[in-house]
Amino acid sequence: MRAIVRCAGMICLAAVVVAPMLAAENEGLADLDEATRLKVVAHTLGDLGQVIQLCESALEKGLDEDNTKLAKTLLAATSIQRGMIVADELFDQMPPDPNWRQYRDFALRNLEKGLKIDPRQPRAQLMVAKLNLLPGGDAEQVKRALDQAIQLSTDEPGLRAAALTLRAGLAEAPEKKLADLNEALRAVPHALAALRARAGLYADQGQYDKALADLDRAVQLKPDHPGTHLLRAVVLVELKRYDEAIASLDKAHQLQPNSPVPLIQKARIYGLEENFKAALHELNLAHELAPANPTVLLLRATVYQELGQGDKALEDVDAVLARNPDHADARRLRALVLAGEGKFDAAIAEMEQLQKSQATDTMDRLRLAMFYAAGEKPQKAVDLYTKVLEQQPDNAFALRGRADALLSMGKHAQAIADYEKFLKLNPDDPGVLNNLSWVLSTSPFDQLRDGKRALELALKACELTEYKKAHILSTLAAAYAELGQFDTAIQWSQKALEVASGREKASLEKELATYKQGKPFRELLSAPEPEQEKPAEEEGPPEKHEQAPPEKQQPPDKPEPPAPPEA
Repeated sequence: MRAIVRCAGMICLAAVVVAPMLAAENEGLADLDEATRLKVVAHTLGDLGQVIQLCESALEKGLDEDNTKLAKTLLAATSIQRGMIVADELFDQMPPDPNWRQYRDFALRNLEKGLKIDPRQPRAQLMVAKLNLLPGGDAEQVKRALDQAIQLSTDEPGLRAAALTLRAGLAEAPEKKLADLNEALRAVPHALAALRARAGLYADQGQYDKALADLDRAVQLKPDHPGTHLLRAVVLVELKRYDEAIASLDKAHQLQPNSPVPLIQKARIYGLEENFKAALHELNLAHELAPANPTVLLLRATVYQELGQGDKALEDVDAVLARNPDHADARRLRALVLAGEGKFDAAIAEMEQLQKSQATDTMDRLRLAMFYAAGEKPQKAVDLYTKVLEQQPDNAFALRGRADALLSMGKHAQAIADYEKFLKLNPDDPGVLNNLSWVLSTSPFDQLRDGKRALELALKACELTEYKKAHILSTLAAAYAELGQFDTAIQWSQKALEVASGREKASLEKELATYKQGKPFRELLSAPEPEQEKPAEEEGPPEKHEQAPPEKQQPPDKPEPPAPPEA
């Protein structure tokens, strides 16, 4: 009996000791209970914030093991919920809120707090990646979050496809991009974003049939997506299926009647077809929608130039420059328009100013050199071409341009050397074949002429141009004359006159008269330029030479006008 009493006493004593310990261990229980109650009725971000504060308070005050797990679970879920609400609202805002950076940071803080407790949340991981993809985000965090989202979403194919598509967009290697996109489409065969992304990748790789197949599938799945029709038009253009491309752009314009982009792309297609009046019509419509759009104005200026309306072209270019005097593409196009009008000094001034005001590339230097040559400043052209060739010895445009400029200065040996280098790079260029053949046939310097080689080059140039170019036929005649075959030279010279335009005939008649006298044709140009170096002795002018017909010294093809930036 005494033992029972003693045992009961010990139990009571234990209860007295343990009860306070349990109470201390669960001191935060009241806060946890309140957090649980409030979570059920929470309607605002503020309510969710209170739940988070109560959970953190409960954990700080102390909870037993089970309640600690409950509090952490509630804290993680609520933090992620609050972050997702703000993030979803941020991405839904159009246009973006001016304070979007603060919202992004707020969402990230909450998501990262929740993921620190429970990282196995693929949807939250994907959102962290998307938020960090915004300007100023953490690129490494994007990669980590996407990898986690993909790893954790094996049972959520839609989410997995979205994460794989995003990761594909960040990959640099095409094979990695394709692997992720293929995996995304295995997860969700109808994933539109993945289909469009893979189509774009195929297009970049020149696999246009595969790209078109993906885009056709995307159109079937969502016929009212304007971006799909726009990309489909781009692919169809590469396949030279212009009518179908126009139809796709018409559909895109129907879906986005206030966007100038489909009209701009239609104008580009008409430009490829050299239907400049139709291109101008589309650009006028685009201008009505976006009168200040620089793409519209610069593209329309290019079309005006093609139509021979240089004044209107300059008006559009100047409208762009009035809003942005440092618009480099506008400066380049202005120079090209001026050059097309024969105003080479003004074109040169534009390009020189562009070089002073901002960094320029090789093509800018080549354009300026071309303007120097056309503006009768061949030594400046040679100097600039030489600077390009010092950095890029195999730049074919610079070799051709320098050779033509040297030829116009009477420096035949140097010109021949550059033409030969060019032909090693581009053996089937009829213009250079023609020019080299001409100088090898007509140079007054005996040691430079080579009739046999000149004939080979002239025949090849004629074959490449189907014997339809008067100035190349006359070069063939000159080669035969150099070889002493004057009857054949006369035949080809007469043929050249038959196909020649009016402005070519005077010079061709002089050549024909020379052959009828049984003499080969000789020519040496020497441009009168103040900065021109004194010709070397071997290239001193002969006692008598004829002025070259302009067709013989054709400048290199004009570089394409700079492509305006996309709208």
